[in-house]
Amino acid sequence: MGYVGDNKSLEVLLGGLKRLEYRGYDSAGVAVIDADGHLGVRKRSGKLKVLTDDLAADPLGNGATGIGHTRWATHGGPTDANAHPHLGDNGKLALIHNGIIENFYDLKRELLAEGETFTSETDTEVAAILVGREFQKTHDVTESLRRVVARLHGAFTLLVMHEDQPGVVVGARRNSPLVIGLGDGENFLGSDVAAFVEFTQRAVAIGQDQIVTIRPDSVEVTDFIGNPVETEEFEIAWDVSAADKGGWSSFMAKEISEEPEAVANTLRGRAVNGTVHLPELESIGAAVLADIDRIIIIACGTAAYAGMLGKYAIEQWSRIPVEVELSHEFRYRNPIINSRTLVVSISQSGETMDTLMAVKYATANDARVLSICNTQGATIARESHAVVYTHAGPEVAVASTKAFVAQIAALYLLGLHLATVRGTLSAGEIAENVAELVAIPDKIAEVIESAKVIPQLAHWMTDTQSVLFLGRHVGFPVALEGALKLKELAYIHAEGFAAGELKHGPIALIEPGQIVFVVVPSPRGTGSLHPKVVSNIQEIRARGARVIAIAEKGDAAVLPFADEVIPIPLAATLFEPFLAVVPLHVFGMELAAAKGLDVDQPRNLAKSVTVE
Repeated sequence: MGYVGDNKSLEVLLGGLKRLEYRGYDSAGVAVIDADGHLGVRKRSGKLKVLTDDLAADPLGNGATGIGHTRWATHGGPTDANAHPHLGDNGKLALIHNGIIENFYDLKRELLAEGETFTSETDTEVAAILVGREFQKTHDVTESLRRVVARLHGAFTLLVMHEDQPGVVVGARRNSPLVIGLGDGENFLGSDVAAFVEFTQRAVAIGQDQIVTIRPDSVEVTDFIGNPVETEEFEIAWDVSAADKGGWSSFMAKEISEEPEAVANTLRGRAVNGTVHLPELESIGAAVLADIDRIIIIACGTAAYAGMLGKYAIEQWSRIPVEVELSHEFRYRNPIINSRTLVVSISQSGETMDTLMAVKYATANDARVLSICNTQGATIARESHAVVYTHAGPEVAVASTKAFVAQIAALYLLGLHLATVRGTLSAGEIAENVAELVAIPDKIAEVIESAKVIPQLAHWMTDTQSVLFLGRHVGFPVALEGALKLKELAYIHAEGFAAGELKHGPIALIEPGQIVFVVVPSPRGTGSLHPKVVSNIQEIRARGARVIAIAEKGDAAVLPFADEVIPIPLAATLFEPFLAVVPLHVFGMELAAAKGLDVDQPRNLAKSVTVE
């Protein structure tokens, strides 16, 4: 985060970093130019509270100019020395960095040969020293940074200030997020609008290979060469209260409670009177959508599981073949795509580096790209031909919950829109599915209200070292999502399987006492999946497993064979995942809490993965 304004920079920075800490929490640091024109720096390993406690005990001078950083370690461990900011020009220049400078080692060897010394193991310090050396020649932060970024390879956002230029913070962006906040007599920079939403709702996103210089009364944006760049302002659609816990025990608890609202907001104005309206897709065009012959969904982690669910719905409704690929694998295998391929990217932050690179690859190879995103002004959204925002509101907890169900809702809207454009469903069939979708928020709320048995399950499972999850059809991605949440939050082995795979190997893992969650399909669903899954339950029970079934209310066939049954409301087959996943979100949170772990900030993770 960067700030120029009145003499409150430290207060603004610490408040903004608190809201940004979900992006990384290995260490934190600030640099401030105080009223006497002196650059002061304080940085500490550990979470932001370590830094704030240190500043409370030994205050740093406040001032009108400052930068701050929370870190997710890449080069060098989470130590005080490796924390940002890093210094150049004999301690008069401070620099912070998100991303990875891929050629830092070559640059560092060059600087060492010229007599420079280093105090950290980071790639960032190389940039700080280089900019400091250029400032000695130019006496201008913007020009110095412009000269240095021309030498850097990789993905980076850099913010720089120098005590000889108080009231100026300069930022540069390549493949890593940076947003401007426009204030009254003050301006802001941040990797997310959450950094400054307490002070302004006005924002501008920085484009690729651009440099921004902020002063209290001006903002100037150029490209890396120095040519002026036109910018487009947007209004942040939520205020600071949305990024506050609001009395909940954790952000994750709050965000699970907001799952019904997240789905409702995604549907609002788009599912109306039995029809689907997605004006966002006009930039692609109905004729183009009618002509596509293949869809590839690209995403990572939880978003990829949402994509798997989208595959089931889109194929069934629009009859277009759909593949789901992990973004970091997609572009490296030279995939076959063309102008009749629709690539759908999914990213809550819109900054996931693997997905961004895959999007760029797709557009460079003539595919049409639609992105599903939750964050206004995000890079992936700007790199795509069209974007469907989920409007789920800020998601602060690192483990995604409400964003997941909102992404499914957006994909289902896309499936119904394609079915409308291509004429693969009748108006009555569209209306029937829209009605199912519109009913989902209330049904999710019902699941949340009835999930009170889950904390008890979590408390008697605190010593469990392994949990398995089984599901079939749309229950399979739900099983994968349940396993991921347990890995992320409770730090235990967890694995999701397609239930049909059980007898092809995974059943060897079953031993007495093994906990297995089973997502049971509705007995009212098409096909014969329900009795097959009930048979799977009997197979693992016969080998001593303890079964927790997530099943439709009134499913009497499951009761004799499950140790615990978590009921969910009735829904058509494709809509069951919205409901079945909620108990798994709650369980992951409750087990982590019962073990005394940090639910919102699990170890080694960051909310937005902005490095490849």
